[in-house]
Amino acid sequence: MDILSITLIVAGLVLFETITSIDNAIINAEVLSTMSERAKRWFLLWGLLFAVFAIRGLLPWLIVWLSTPQLGPVGALTATFSSDPLVIAAIEQSAPMLLIGGGTFLVFLFFHWLFLEDKNYGIRGERFFSTKGVWFFAIVSILLAAIVWFALEKNPLMAFGAVVGSTAFFIVHGFRQNAEQAEEQMLHDTGMSDVSKIFYLEVIDATFSIDGVIGAFAFTMAVPLILLGNGIGAFVVRELTLRNVDKIKRYKYLKNGAMYSILFLGTIMIADSFGFHIPFWVSPLITFGVVGYFLWKSLQEMDAPPAQGPGPA
Repeated sequence: MDILSITLIVAGLVLFETITSIDNAIINAEVLSTMSERAKRWFLLWGLLFAVFAIRGLLPWLIVWLSTPQLGPVGALTATFSSDPLVIAAIEQSAPMLLIGGGTFLVFLFFHWLFLEDKNYGIRGERFFSTKGVWFFAIVSILLAAIVWFALEKNPLMAFGAVVGSTAFFIVHGFRQNAEQAEEQMLHDTGMSDVSKIFYLEVIDATFSIDGVIGAFAFTMAVPLILLGNGIGAFVVRELTLRNVDKIKRYKYLKNGAMYSILFLGTIMIADSFGFHIPFWVSPLITFGVVGYFLWKSLQEMDAPPAQGPGPA
């Protein structure tokens, strides 16, 4: 892997991690505003280290290790850079199960946002889907059945991987809903201690970071690159938490960009698992293109003159 490839992959990972963590940065900033200065410093230092190493670092390594246990813990970390044909064969054998599971998770995440979550309507059709929320469960159930059907013809472990991805989505979504309810309590309950708030912030951060970790496998299977890209992205989110959250809120369609990136990356992962060769540069370029479009759309909205009210009678 040459330096240009590594740079492009890491840049895509940084952008993807940052854009998918915008909501997390906003939540952190709102809760931190209710905490003491000492608690804020503790969370922003040790919380960042936990987020980078325990979640964004250990989780991708653990996923690769569990999907290819014969590599061992060290082999799972260095497998992508190994020239050993046995290691390469092991990765190629286990990659489809990992990719189809991650892709299923991401595609479900997109449809949940499209059908059920509040949003700023960025493109035509989003408002229509928001009025058809009851169809979310039907759509993802049919989609899972189709993915499993075709996966069974190729490899039963791929079908199992798709089911695991679906299961992971609903588990993570349940924890995230609980964390969001806890956030409301933290913002309005003046009796909650700073320690309790830090604990809940870590839980919220963990649930948000899973999206970035799973999406990272659409860019690369190299755990060191995932750790580097997601780690830098986590640091960017920390800086946004400290300084620019109010400004970031003005970019109305960044969340849309994140979710459409998730859809494309999930689709790429599923296609890759079925043997369609997707060049490494496709995921970073799509991410930059989609996020760039919605950033441009947000800037246009900010520059537009305010709507004029009715004139005098």
